[in-house]
Amino acid sequence: MDPVEEIKNRLDIVDIVSETVDLRKTGKNYIGFCPFHDNKRTPAFVVFPETGTWRCFGCNEGGDIFTFVMKREGWDFRQALEHLAERAGVTLEPRRPEDAAQREAHQRLYDLMEEAVVFYRHHLRTPAGKQALDYLHKRGLTDETIEAFGLGYAPNAWEAARAYFTNKGYTDDDLLAVGLLTRRDNGRIYDRFRHRVMFPIRDARGRAVGFGARTLDPDGVPKYLNSPQTEIFDKSRLLYGLDKAAKAIRERDQVVIVEGYMDVIGLYQAGFPNAVSPMGVALNEGQLRTLKRYTRHMVLALDPDPAGIRATLRSMDVARDALKEADGFRFDPHGLLRQENRLKADLRVALLPEGKDPDEIALADPAAWERILASAQPIILFIMHTLAAEMDLDDPKAKADLAEQILPLIYEVANPIEQKTYLQKLSALLRVDEDTLLAWKPPARRRRRPVRTPARQAQPRSSQPKPASPRQRGVTPLIERLALRALGLLLRDPHLRFRIDRALRFYELPPLQADDFPTAAQQAIFKALEAAVEQEQREPEDDVQARLPLPLQEEADRCLAETAEIAQQPDHWAEELFRTVVRLRLERLKQDLAQLQFLIAEAERQKDPQLHLYQRRLRDALRQRVLLDKASKAGLRPTLPLGA
Repeated sequence: MDPVEEIKNRLDIVDIVSETVDLRKTGKNYIGFCPFHDNKRTPAFVVFPETGTWRCFGCNEGGDIFTFVMKREGWDFRQALEHLAERAGVTLEPRRPEDAAQREAHQRLYDLMEEAVVFYRHHLRTPAGKQALDYLHKRGLTDETIEAFGLGYAPNAWEAARAYFTNKGYTDDDLLAVGLLTRRDNGRIYDRFRHRVMFPIRDARGRAVGFGARTLDPDGVPKYLNSPQTEIFDKSRLLYGLDKAAKAIRERDQVVIVEGYMDVIGLYQAGFPNAVSPMGVALNEGQLRTLKRYTRHMVLALDPDPAGIRATLRSMDVARDALKEADGFRFDPHGLLRQENRLKADLRVALLPEGKDPDEIALADPAAWERILASAQPIILFIMHTLAAEMDLDDPKAKADLAEQILPLIYEVANPIEQKTYLQKLSALLRVDEDTLLAWKPPARRRRRPVRTPARQAQPRSSQPKPASPRQRGVTPLIERLALRALGLLLRDPHLRFRIDRALRFYELPPLQADDFPTAAQQAIFKALEAAVEQEQREPEDDVQARLPLPLQEEADRCLAETAEIAQQPDHWAEELFRTVVRLRLERLKQDLAQLQFLIAEAERQKDPQLHLYQRRLRDALRQRVLLDKASKAGLRPTLPLGA
């Protein structure tokens, strides 16, 4: 069971809400005054134990146990997850390798990918592959290194791979499933990789799961093309080169994180096999946790150009989120990670010479690379110097701005010697005495409250186990299945949201929004999808995976599994998503109507003066049902003239 569901099963939403709201039992439900808006006359706040949800019909807020804690504490999903997991006694950890049954089901795909490695390696040594081989030699790679990494060449043809593997007994569905083929909107199927240098991507166990491909066409776009998300390939969870680097990382007790395939390969050839790459995606929590299994000493060696520096600072933000206090760890600003048993991690930044990549440096002068790694800076010093380089430190306001960004990090350092050292360095940089820095402290950031649950709250209401509800027995409610299905389709193509919004407007319905989804985890995934389609740095499918912490990635996998039967039918995704969204809204509306009728009956019994509020909401809900019924019968097709 994934940790989100396990937490919901272990914790009683009534217990959690009762810590803030004085609840009164009415029938199967509980009512009280909403803690999120000012209203002491009408108990419009209702907790529904059977569904594990709450709703206020005054301010129209609602959700599950996670959304309640998030709203009460002002936390994001990750903070609420950590708090509730600790309270429920649920351990948050990465998923373990696939079990035997899953491995057996995927074995055909793994076998196909291994054959693809051989196919592309063969073509590298053909006359057509000479340009690719020359490129690799020009980058300084030896034939031995090229063979060690299985580098290859994708022929400049539309159906070379398709024809070869069809003759080997593989179907188009097999080839689409691993991303060797792609399908156009008109239904045409053709080779995904053409006239490119091929870099096999292997998981930590050495299994070929995908490819990175660099174009050989000077005008070719994109420059690098990766395999799409598949059942066995998830770029956001993989680190290129880890299969070869793992032993060296353990032996050297250090991992070097670089940007690209060639950096990893060049460092390996130069005698530095402890390098890995996140393959163009932002370094994320799952990747950091994977590396922590091998070493606690991590060096980020990224490009020194402005774009590279910004990428490094983004990585720093990820590192702070991933290595902050969680699962017994504490994170301090210079990258140390502590656990009660004195396990430590050190995350530093190596500044590279202008215009030089790691592989160029190491292949030309291994000693220079050693010096760069030895001079890697703790995070605080890196951020301090990087920000200062872009500021006029003769300007008092610039000094104050830099201090405001650095001092909160320094104040978090637990070791007084380290804190004093950082203050001295900041004092010298700003040319401001230390006493001034000590006297002026920026407003403290809101920190996660320590979890000290009183004994009476930590105990269950009864020592006897509660009877399992249908949800606890593993029967997924219809609303949840529909929500998972809608998100699964959006994860397969995030841009579908725009088409669905146009269709909904056609029926005078509001656009798709986070509140359409019943759980905090699903809402967080939808918000990640929204952010992914708004950014332009990478493909939305890659970006959304990079934004999700591991428990949400597990929820995202559940969403994708819910749409597995139509994964290879992209032409049907839009229609299916529209019908799923409409049905989801109808089912949730039925639930709302039942809840409103309950509140109206309660208000009539108590002669509540706010009865008209509930009656108005009931009329609005009934109007929405008429519009949804119309959309459900007609479907997406009538919106096509609008350009959908």
